[in-house]
Amino acid sequence: MRYSVVIPCYKSDQTIRKVVELTMEEFRSIGIDDYEFVLVDDNSPDGGKTVSALLGLVRDYACVRFVELAKNAGQHNAILAALNYATGDTIIAMDDDMQTHPSQLPILLEEFHKGYDIVYGYYPEKKHSKFRNFGSYVNYLSVRILLKKPKELKTSSFWIIKKFVRDYAVEYKSAYTHLQGLFLRTTRNISSVPIQHFEREVGTSNYTLSKLLHLWSNIIGFSIVPLRLATYFGYLFSGVGIVGTIWLLVNKLLHPNTQLGWTSMLMAVCFFAGINLLFMGLIGEYVGRIFLGMSRNPQFVVREVHEQNRCPEVGKPEEMLPQKN
Repeated sequence: MRYSVVIPCYKSDQTIRKVVELTMEEFRSIGIDDYEFVLVDDNSPDGGKTVSALLGLVRDYACVRFVELAKNAGQHNAILAALNYATGDTIIAMDDDMQTHPSQLPILLEEFHKGYDIVYGYYPEKKHSKFRNFGSYVNYLSVRILLKKPKELKTSSFWIIKKFVRDYAVEYKSAYTHLQGLFLRTTRNISSVPIQHFEREVGTSNYTLSKLLHLWSNIIGFSIVPLRLATYFGYLFSGVGIVGTIWLLVNKLLHPNTQLGWTSMLMAVCFFAGINLLFMGLIGEYVGRIFLGMSRNPQFVVREVHEQNRCPEVGKPEEMLPQKN
């Protein structure tokens, strides 16, 4: 069985070699010798430092393939790019910053070999900022409600999948990718195990508020629940309007001298106009994504694939593997 490790890279010149070599050591310690790494540079804006680091890994290890993207595609699309070039029977996704630590691999693999199609590692204690943790919680609730994710399933960017899940995922061609949505469409034979979350060794998170919102918005491509909410709100406010009208007529008949309030009427008009615009915008978002999908807006654009000019061997010869102290 061959194992493919896919890693999206973004300004990771100081950490990616350590991630790869520690993962090699971990594979060797648990008796895995048939593996490959598919590293994707998501157009890192660092003057070519990440590209140089990845080219160095390709030069040093026959089991490393480096996919260079021509423009930034986002983390999930970069992972899809890596999945397109992965050849393994089992695919493992990791981050490039040492927070998804290679030392936790045996825990995930032990659970995976129980027969699950997908296994996520999750963090009982996260080493993120409060803002990032809040964003993760909002995303967790959204996925549960919109994608019907099982309540007990906890996720992260550290996961293992079988080849058939990968084969299905790469058939998805929209630029608005949400990996959990793709995986939940494929199978419900999914498990999650607690693992340790390590501190980021270098720098800070590359996710800004706008990037987090953009990633979160990709969920709507996998659910029509928001459109159904528009219908439900329409029923609710129509009912409120009918009841309110009846109440006003009865009140006017009983109290003819009652003055109607122009201020309250104006506020009601503004409120309901805002609701209408909100859901028109939501529907427009769906229509816009359909249009962009029909126009074949690409998920990612590959500038070049770098690998040694021979078939990848089973890892690296023993004497050339990084040695443990």
